[in-house]
Amino acid sequence: MLILLVILHVIVCFFLIGVVLIQQGKSADLAGAFGGQGSQTAFGPRGAANLLTRLTTWSAIIFMITSIALTVVLSRSSSNRSVLSDVPSSQSTPAKK
Repeated sequence: MLILLVILHVIVCFFLIGVVLIQQGKSADLAGAFGGQGSQTAFGPRGAANLLTRLTTWSAIIFMITSIALTVVLSRSSSNRSVLSDVPSSQSTPAKK
């Protein structure tokens, strides 16, 4: 279960990175280069979400779900262990005078 979640999580990570990098930013047209608002405004009317924004939304949701699932699975499997529980203690007693 853990290996499947990790593999799915890594695939969704790379997919999310790719989809975000492919998208066109706001004011990416020629008017945006010279300080104009361009056709896409921050609070203006917006058309229906295209395929890339829907893919970004769903991959972000899947990323969050797999992150939470990995946290839950790992917390149940470790069962109250510390990171330093396997390290041997090297404390020495102070020298007597």
